[in-house]
Amino acid sequence: MALTIEQLNAASETEAARLLDGLYEHSPWIAQAALVQRPFRSLDHLKQAMVQVLREAGVDRQLALIRAHPELAGKAMVAKTLTSESTHEQGKAGLTDCTPEEFARIQQLNADYNARFGFPFILAVRGPRGTGLTRHEIIETFARRLENQPGFERAEALRNIHRVVELRLNDKFGVEPTLGNQVWDWQEALARHSDPGYAEKGQLTVTYLTPAHRAAARQIEDLMRDCGFDEVETDAVGNVVGRYHGAAPEARFVLTGSHYDTVRNGGKYDGRLGIFTPIACVRELARAGRRLPFGIEVVGFAEEEGQRYKATFLGSGALIGHFDPRWLEQKDADGVTMADAMRSAGLPAELRAIAALRRDPARYLGFVEVHIEQGPVLNELDLPLGVVTSINGGVRYQCEVTGIASHAGTTPMDRRRDAAVAVAELALYVEQRAARDGDSVGTIGILQVPNGSINVVPGRCLFTLDLRAPRDAQRDALVADVLAQLEAICERRGLHHAVEETMRAAAAPSAPQWQARWERAVQSLGLPAYLMPSGAGHDAMKLHEVMPQAMLFVRGQNSGISHNPLESTTSDDMQLGVLAFRHLLEQLAEETK
Repeated sequence: MALTIEQLNAASETEAARLLDGLYEHSPWIAQAALVQRPFRSLDHLKQAMVQVLREAGVDRQLALIRAHPELAGKAMVAKTLTSESTHEQGKAGLTDCTPEEFARIQQLNADYNARFGFPFILAVRGPRGTGLTRHEIIETFARRLENQPGFERAEALRNIHRVVELRLNDKFGVEPTLGNQVWDWQEALARHSDPGYAEKGQLTVTYLTPAHRAAARQIEDLMRDCGFDEVETDAVGNVVGRYHGAAPEARFVLTGSHYDTVRNGGKYDGRLGIFTPIACVRELARAGRRLPFGIEVVGFAEEEGQRYKATFLGSGALIGHFDPRWLEQKDADGVTMADAMRSAGLPAELRAIAALRRDPARYLGFVEVHIEQGPVLNELDLPLGVVTSINGGVRYQCEVTGIASHAGTTPMDRRRDAAVAVAELALYVEQRAARDGDSVGTIGILQVPNGSINVVPGRCLFTLDLRAPRDAQRDALVADVLAQLEAICERRGLHHAVEETMRAAAAPSAPQWQARWERAVQSLGLPAYLMPSGAGHDAMKLHEVMPQAMLFVRGQNSGISHNPLESTTSDDMQLGVLAFRHLLEQLAEETK
């Protein structure tokens, strides 16, 4: 019979320790130390209590725990001396069925890893979905993590131990993250669509109005209908819109959603998590035949990343009347204008139809967005959720520096007009200047020397600038300093420069009432409400201009990496995101009765 939190809270100290036996490998002291925090409000409260015990235990005890673990497919597995829990987990991952070549590869990795770090490689082999990683995924992760620095890898081992324990606790308590699993599966299904040139390589790329983009839109539409939305449509810019009406015809709506386009060779969760989380909540309401005092409008924004055309936040911008007519004449890398791409996708490509998408803020209570964090903070803190306090304001530029191309062998160093070196100098300045503020960031993400040659001094350099800060005044000061430095570098080196602003977004502080609702929602799960800014831009920044907004972050795995195929989160964390969203809706329902 499955254990319950009530049983654990009521048990004697000795019995409670016995009930939690086998969680941390040969290390019962962690659970025992956490038990002093009883009564636990939830299973997640218990999980966080044990995480905190280990965090405060010190490096020596942490290393002792790591070294108490067996090697993957190692001597203990061969000798059948693994704990029953490890036997089950390694068996579920297929490590007991390795081919001779796979077994030999893992043994070599074990030896190399131990030699480098002095402790065994730890991986939660049941994976982020709990159903088990493949042997290929295990070996690939093993080899990748061998390149990490020792301090980082120690922390990564501990994070994987916590994931192992989370799954073992789920087993003990008979808990299945059903909603999180569903959201996981929806995202996996949507990730089957990818643009040509990337799909063949197993990479995910979905850019505006390509066949893959349109297929993704149709899949989201079908899912919304299956989940009980009252109205579903794809609008004039390709946004997928689903509405679940409130209890009364005149009820206002909560607006929510995120984007379904991706960067090139990106991850499966950026944006899309914020579409599927509210869909899961609407499905539960529809199945129960329940209407709230307000409606729920979920939007899968068609374009946020600015990958095919220079039109970042096109989808959310259209909803607030910010669609630049000049965008229609922009051309992609193949010379296809946005207007032609729209017409090919069955969209009208007419300014009147696009202008009609503008929302009346009086019809909405506010905008909320759930998003994978896209950074390392929650991962490093071992926290599954974070409440966003503000979204950084940002400015982007396409830039060009022009000098004179000349012979690399015959042009003396003091007589060169090298465009690439000027941009390199600027890149170092951007790094130093942004660091001065502490929470400002600056990036030269693209740097190209057109028609460059190994024996030619670069006469032309194209590059981008991305400058962000939590407050507009702070961002603007950073921008002014960087552009002034670019001008000074070019003047000193005898170069010319051109700068084109391609995106400007104001900082978007969360509306206090909505932020407080997210905080209460997180705390209701037995978790601390961790407050944090967002360095990344989001669709919420655009809606912020016309209505109150607030965001919730879900922890990312693999150091929180994003815009990368390694972007990941667990179905357990996604479950918490769905539950937090549901709690926010319930709070609002109580307030608007």
